[in-house]
Amino acid sequence: MTSSPAPPPSYRVVVADSAEDLARRTAQTIGSALDLVLAQRDRAQIALAGGGTPRAAYCHLAQQHLPWGRVDVLLGDERWVPADDPSSNARMVRETLMAAEPGSHACLHAVPTDLPTPEQGAQAYAELLHQLCGGEPPALDLVLLGLGDDGHTASLFPGTAAPTVVDRYVTLGEGKGLPRVTLTAPTLSAARQVIFLVSGSGKVQALRRLLDPLEAPERTPAKLVRPSGEVLILADKAAAAGLEP
Repeated sequence: MTSSPAPPPSYRVVVADSAEDLARRTAQTIGSALDLVLAQRDRAQIALAGGGTPRAAYCHLAQQHLPWGRVDVLLGDERWVPADDPSSNARMVRETLMAAEPGSHACLHAVPTDLPTPEQGAQAYAELLHQLCGGEPPALDLVLLGLGDDGHTASLFPGTAAPTVVDRYVTLGEGKGLPRVTLTAPTLSAARQVIFLVSGSGKVQALRRLLDPLEAPERTPAKLVRPSGEVLILADKAAAAGLEP
């Protein structure tokens, strides 16, 4: 797998009135996208973000009346921890999207953190991704990403090797003291729709840098996600406070 640098994408920022409004808008946006895909194809593949920000959105998403049995849910990244660990992204998805009807019928494909090494986990997840999506690199229908206050997304942390990997679908990451498995920038960029979910005053600078055409991706790896279409940014008022009106 090889990848040549894509041109920077266009960004569209939608600012929600409240945390509840942000969660509801995120769920509705994902639900509408899935509805369109499933009207054209038998199955849809999406990758979801971990962390605390999307929890409420996934609870709302679980209530969307969709044929969830035809939706494959993957993760943009995962900490190399047991599946029942409180910091597991897969556990968070199970406790939210998968905890209520009808979302519980979705097919969750977790990173296999029960394998002996993260390297084996990354390889297995890459094979699964290719099996589900096909393509070179595999094209997910939708990717929901977070944005860290340091400019990272998925487990593409500044100052680490993961953001520079362009010859694999999935690679190893390192962040906040934990080994991780993450989709690579070319894989995230191949998605048909990319959404960033950004919340809180701690993200003001990171969001401003993401939108700055002159910002270096070495400092803000989220800028390496460059799909061919528009990137939608769903933000709350606190995160968007630093943006020009």
